[in-house]
Amino acid sequence: MPPRLIDSHAHLDGPKFHDDLQAVLERAAACGVYRILTIGTDLDSSLRAAKLAETTDCLYASAGIHPHDASKFNDADWPTLSALWSQPKVRAVGETGLDYFYDFSPRLRQRELFRRHLEVAGEVKHPVVIHIRDAFDDAFADIADVGLPSGGVVHCFTGGPAECETALSLGLHISIPGIVTFKNGEALRSAVPLIPDDRLLVETDSPYLAPLSRRGKRNEPAFVVETTERVAELRGRSFEEICELTRLNTIRLFHLDD
Repeated sequence: MPPRLIDSHAHLDGPKFHDDLQAVLERAAACGVYRILTIGTDLDSSLRAAKLAETTDCLYASAGIHPHDASKFNDADWPTLSALWSQPKVRAVGETGLDYFYDFSPRLRQRELFRRHLEVAGEVKHPVVIHIRDAFDDAFADIADVGLPSGGVVHCFTGGPAECETALSLGLHISIPGIVTFKNGEALRSAVPLIPDDRLLVETDSPYLAPLSRRGKRNEPAFVVETTERVAELRGRSFEEICELTRLNTIRLFHLDD
């Protein structure tokens, strides 16, 4: 039996998994990946993620509006989005956050929706799944101002030691993606040993960002094994130890059934 792992962040509702999702889940299970969070990024994908989780034992879901989609979101649809957070297998608010790299949505609108997600997370008692790209200062300022009463995670963390320390000081968990295996992942690799054992998660962000040995291919939850192996090396720990502590952290943060 392989060690048990949880992929804390994947996007399984989209077209890249329409044809073979069951086979993807079977490959994940064969590698020990027995729980996966599938993440909503707009209203439609949040609805699909919640439905997938409802009908698939190994899946849990989140619901939220990604900063890329902030300008497309109609505020009149907020009640529909809010209703998802009361569904039994929806365990997080997000993906939300700030992305100043692409700037697909105006920054003021991004921040407006990000703060709204942070506020509602406290009301529904769910952690927040946070995306930050080239926007650490504003994101951290909003988090410090609004707070994280039910916790949260910077998913697909791409910062270095300074950003890591600030995130930790705000009470955030940090989730490590396949970028940790990339040749240009030096800053991230230098941050990995700084994360306390009880704040560390791992993820794939499937279908994006496949680890180095799979670059150019569709990412999938089974590939979180390679990321976890690299994290273990960087922390001077065994693969089995990192599997277990990230598994327990993910269960605790998202209140998953074990």
